[in-house]
This record gives sequence, C-alpha cells and structure tokens, in this order.
Amino acid sequence: MTTITDTEVKRKGLSALLDALGEVDAERFIILLNRDPLDYTLWQRSAFEGMDVAQISAQAMNLRNKGNG
Repeated sequence: MTTITDTEVKRKGLSALLDALGEVDAERFIILLNRDPLDYTLWQRSAFEGMDVAQISAQAMNLRNKGNG
C-alpha cells in the first residue's frame, strides 16, 4: 500500500468533490461540513441500516459503474 501525504489527500479529495458536485455544490458541501460536523460512524449506521453485505456491495458497485459511465 502506498502512503500519500496529507496534502495529496486534500488535493485528491477536493478534486473528487469538484468532479462529483461541481464548484458551487462542492463549496456548499464543505460549508455544511464546517457548520455541522459529520459523525461518520453515526451516519454509516443509519445509511446502511437493514442492509446486508450483499446489498451494500451491490449499491457500491452501481455507484462505481455510474462514475465510470
């Protein structure tokens, strides 16, 4: 596994946000995170509630395929 610097993580993360949301909504997303910090553990519990591993995997594959299309 290759380790990347914090700066590279930030650069790639911002690039992913811009690609996925565009400039305006990427900025809006960052503002929302700063205003209401995200508790990822709490979020993932509610986001995947009632889903088994196969369902989560299928959803992830669908999202990945949409990104490559």
